Amino acid sequence: MNLPDLYAYLVRARRDLWATLEGVPDEVLSRPLLDGERFHCIKDLVAHTAAVEDGWIHYTVLRDTPVEDSFPAIKAAGDGPVYAAFPLPELLDYWRAVEASTLAYLATLGDADLERVVEDAPGEHFKLDGLLWHRLLHEVRHTAQIAALLRTQGIRPPPLDLFFYLPNVYRA
Repeated sequence: MNLPDLYAYLVRARRDLWATLEGVPDEVLSRPLLDGERFHCIKDLVAHTAAVEDGWIHYTVLRDTPVEDSFPAIKAAGDGPVYAAFPLPELLDYWRAVEASTLAYLATLGDADLERVVEDAPGEHFKLDGLLWHRLLHEVRHTAQIAALLRTQGIRPPPLDLFFYLPNVYRA
C-alpha cells in the first residue's frame, strides 16, 4: 500500500467516524473518560489528531503557516485536555481544513520528494516518507481509541478497519 492509498482510506474512514460523532450527544463527547495529562475526552482526541497532522505537515515538513492559524480559538487552546467545551462542528471544521491542506500537499509529492530528509528537532532527522507514514498511522491509533471510548459509552462506532475500505486494486 502506498501513502496516497492509505490517506484515501483515512479520508473515507473519517467520514464514517465524523458522521457517528455528529450523532453522539455532546455530553458524551465531552465526558472525562481518560485520566491522561493531555486527553480527557473524545473531543480532546479529535482535536489532537487534526492538530498533529497540521503540525507535521506545516511546522515540520513545509515550515509554513499551519491551518490552525485560521482557527484562533483552537490555536489558543493548545494541546491539552481543554476541548470538552468546544463545539464538535468547530473541531471537525478544523480537521476538514487540515485534510484539504494535506490532500493538496500530497498531490505535489513525487518519489524523489519522499527521500528528502526533514529535521524534526535539532539532531532528529527523518526521511519524509517515514514521517508521513508515522503521521498516518498515528491517526489510525487515535481513531481506534475514539472507537473504543464510544463503545464504553454504549455507542457503536462505525467499522473502521482498512479491510472495509480497500480499493479493488488490493483485492484478489
